[in-house]
Amino acid sequence: MHRRPILTISAGRPAGGGDLSVLGRLLVAGIGAAAARYALHEIRTSPAAPALERTNFRGRTVTLAAGPALAVGAAGAATAGATSVPAGAATLVAGLGAGAVGLYDDVVGARPEQKAAKGFAGHLAALRQGRVTAGLVKIAGVGAAGLAAAVLLSADPRVAGHPRRQRQGALGRGVDVLLGAGVVAGTANLVNLLDLRPGRALKSGLLLGAPLTAGGHGGIAAGAVGAAAGLLPVDLDEDVMLGDSGANALGALLGVALAARTGPVGRAGLLAVLAGLTAVSEKVSFTSVIANTPGLRELDALGRRTD
Repeated sequence: MHRRPILTISAGRPAGGGDLSVLGRLLVAGIGAAAARYALHEIRTSPAAPALERTNFRGRTVTLAAGPALAVGAAGAATAGATSVPAGAATLVAGLGAGAVGLYDDVVGARPEQKAAKGFAGHLAALRQGRVTAGLVKIAGVGAAGLAAAVLLSADPRVAGHPRRQRQGALGRGVDVLLGAGVVAGTANLVNLLDLRPGRALKSGLLLGAPLTAGGHGGIAAGAVGAAAGLLPVDLDEDVMLGDSGANALGALLGVALAARTGPVGRAGLLAVLAGLTAVSEKVSFTSVIANTPGLRELDALGRRTD
C-alpha cells in the first residue's frame, strides 16, 4: 500500500493516494516560491545580513542571503510534496545538508587563506599539504548528505520495493545506494558549477526540474522548482547571489527527485553523465561554451540586466 504524501492536500491528491495530482504539485510549487521569498526577507533583515554581502562579477554589491533562503524554502516545500516519510526525510536531509555545507564554504571560503585552492584538484593538493579547505568540507558534506538521502530512499517501498531490486541481495542494494548518493551529490555539484552568472543556476534548475514534476515523485521537484522560480527575478536583477548554499541545495533536491524515480541502470547512466560533465569543467569553461553557442547564449542572458 502506498503511503500518503506528507502534505495532505485533499483537493490535490488523486483518489487512492499516491503521488500528488497536478493541482497538488502546483500548490507545492507555490509554497516553495512563497517560502523562499519569505526566508530571503528574514535573512536580509537579520543581524547576520552584513556578513553575507559580496561583490559580483560586475562589481555590484549583492547578498548571499538567497542561498540559505532557497535551501530552506525549497527543502521545506519539496519535503511537503514527498509521497512518503522516507522520501520526505531524504529530501530534507539532502536539501538542508547541502545548503548548510555550501553556506559554510560561502562564508569561510571567502577568507584570503582559503582562496588559493581552486577546483577539486586544488582542494586535494591543499589536503596533501595538511590543510583542510572549506571547499573540501563542502565536498565531503554534500557527499555525506547524498549518501544519507540515498539510504533513506532505500527504505521507501515505492523506491526500493520493486521485486527486481528485492532480488539484488545486500551487495546489489548497497551498490544501488552508492549510485543514488552519487546522483544526488553529482547533481548538486553540477548546478553549483553553473552558478557563475546571475540567474544561470536557477534557469538550469528550472530546465532540469520542470520535466521532473511530472510522473513519480514529482512533488519533490515541484517544491524545488517553485523556490527557484520565486527567487529568479531578484537573481537576474543582480540583487542577490545564490552562492554554494543555494546552488548545492537546488541541485541536491533535484538529484533526490532523479534518484527516487530511477533504478540501478538509470542511476549509473546519470552518474556517468554527471561525472563526465564535472571532469570536463576542470578543463573547459562552461561560461565560454555558453557565450559561443547560439541559443544557449540568448537563453543565458534572458531577463538579465544590461546596465
